[in-house]
Amino acid sequence: MALYVEGLNKGAANGGMAQFQEMMRQQLESSMNAELEKLLDSTKGSDREVSRKDFEGFRNLFQRFLQVKGPSIEWIKIQRPPEESIQPYERILGRGLPDSVADCLNKLVVVKLNGGLGTSMGCKGPKSLISVRNENTFLDLTVQQIEHLNKTYNTNVPLVLMNSFNTDEDTKKILQKYTHHRVKIHTFNQSRYPRINKESLLPVSTSLSMTGQSAEGWYPPGHGDIYASFYNSGLMDQLIAQGKEYIFVSNIDNLGATVDLHILHHLVSQPNGKRCEFIMEVTDKTRADVKGGTLIQYEGKLRLLEIAQVPKAHVDEFKSVSKFKIFNTNNLWISLPAIKRLQEQKAMDLEIIVNPKTLDGGQNVVQLETAVGAAIKCFDNALGINVPRSRFLPVKTTSDLLLVMSNLYSLDAGSLTMSPRREFPTTPHVKLGSSFTKVQEYVSRFESIPDMLELDHLTVSGDVTLGKNVSLKGTVIIIANHGDRIDIPAGSMLENKIVSGNLRIMDH
Repeated sequence: MALYVEGLNKGAANGGMAQFQEMMRQQLESSMNAELEKLLDSTKGSDREVSRKDFEGFRNLFQRFLQVKGPSIEWIKIQRPPEESIQPYERILGRGLPDSVADCLNKLVVVKLNGGLGTSMGCKGPKSLISVRNENTFLDLTVQQIEHLNKTYNTNVPLVLMNSFNTDEDTKKILQKYTHHRVKIHTFNQSRYPRINKESLLPVSTSLSMTGQSAEGWYPPGHGDIYASFYNSGLMDQLIAQGKEYIFVSNIDNLGATVDLHILHHLVSQPNGKRCEFIMEVTDKTRADVKGGTLIQYEGKLRLLEIAQVPKAHVDEFKSVSKFKIFNTNNLWISLPAIKRLQEQKAMDLEIIVNPKTLDGGQNVVQLETAVGAAIKCFDNALGINVPRSRFLPVKTTSDLLLVMSNLYSLDAGSLTMSPRREFPTTPHVKLGSSFTKVQEYVSRFESIPDMLELDHLTVSGDVTLGKNVSLKGTVIIIANHGDRIDIPAGSMLENKIVSGNLRIMDH
């Protein structure tokens, strides 16, 4: 990137800025094409064909990246979305359900984004295979939810997993255990794109191999890749041929993202001329969500605005809960024929996210990515629905894991719902320290999950363990200083307490 910018500056100094810029861009494109061809020549057979399709998508992204001049959003043009473009969930609920729920469900495919690893929680392999409740993994709960729908309504809603090269092999091994469940499971793979050197803007990898040092040269390009990779896989055409019309897409670690029959009914009951092709579920922002993408009206279209697109001078304004009141949950309902149309017309225009990374050897690279929700501007009659917070229950950390494992939630047919015994509809704020970051460490520090029904806030820091049947109420702060250890005894009840220093109960 530095070389590109340096070249542009020289061009500007010589007075022929636009001409020089175009020459540099063409030179970079040509160099990139030559490098991609070399990579393709290093393999044969079906791998080469898959990589060729991936590289088509990457070339397109790279060309657009070189052409981008300045921010993709002019702040002055941003408007609040018209009221009718973001509907309250209550209005959707008020329409009731049709006589034949089965007819709606048979038009639906559930797609889970399953490309991520569990490394941030100290786990190897796909994140979807981490146990989250009663020994059930994220994938187990997803299968149970859809199987329950299929049995209840005598339908055939399939589950599709978008894997990445990081998760595909391990996921496919585990899928054998669901053979006798009433859910047809399909998979397809996200694209594999080359990381590019921050200086030269050329691929860092010299072969398509995924072993040794070469593996670091590749990445899955964000969930916005779903449109191209789903289309390229051939699976989309199969599902359309079976009469499927809509996909419900969500992150596999969002335990609140279950099939909502009312939203589905709203989609399929629209008159043909005004058929809604895209619904984004949004929910009210809290202070914890200030960085989340929001919906805006821009040049006459509903559009997703991400913090990465916001000019520095306006970041505080973007984070303001009073101006931008809602954020994207990444629960999306999208028309399959519309995706097919936009792919064939090459009209899927997604903003590029430039993600800088440093490899293990210290090399600075760039990943070009896209986000699935950014496509909302490309679809006809797109709509936001302001859903209850309960539909956004992501598990990104062990603090989130503690919430979903606790008695705050009850589990029924794979779905978690807030316990009716909880007096407040909001979840407590939980902050576990670095000693709890990895799932294995976290599990070893709780003899059993505490009673948290009346908890408002929990902070735990340092070398702390909790015994069996501990009850936490109100605000509880437990801090063991460096070198100290705190053991909360079995059966303890802590209500509005700060525990610090050194507390160790030993058997004798």
